[in-house]
Amino acid sequence: MRKLVGGAVALMMLAGAAAADPLIGDWRTAADDNGNSGIIRITQCGTSLCGTLVQSFDSAGNPIQSENTGRQLIWDTNPTGEAGQYRGMLHSPDRGRDYRSRLALSGNALTVSGCVMGGAICREGGTWQRVN
Repeated sequence: MRKLVGGAVALMMLAGAAAADPLIGDWRTAADDNGNSGIIRITQCGTSLCGTLVQSFDSAGNPIQSENTGRQLIWDTNPTGEAGQYRGMLHSPDRGRDYRSRLALSGNALTVSGCVMGGAICREGGTWQRVN
């Protein structure tokens, strides 16, 4: 019985630590190849973090309709163990490609990049800003 209670307490502590991840929240992306940007909501998805596009903007900052609204654009993302560093996957709607992502969190700024073909081709995704 003590092992069961101890295990439950350990699970609750892990769940609390995951919920407090500093990456969780809403992030305004840098402009893409088309000049558009968006708000990505990063949440806990099982044992990893994921991010869904919740709003899109044109190059003038006006809200626009996007077929990608509601689409998960970040998934399987986890801290590396190094402060503010994350690795996972992300989808770039302007290029229609999935990338192995590198996210670097510093305060309210998130530097985003991704690679394909084992790192042979990489792309900078700019710096995203926290909006909440």
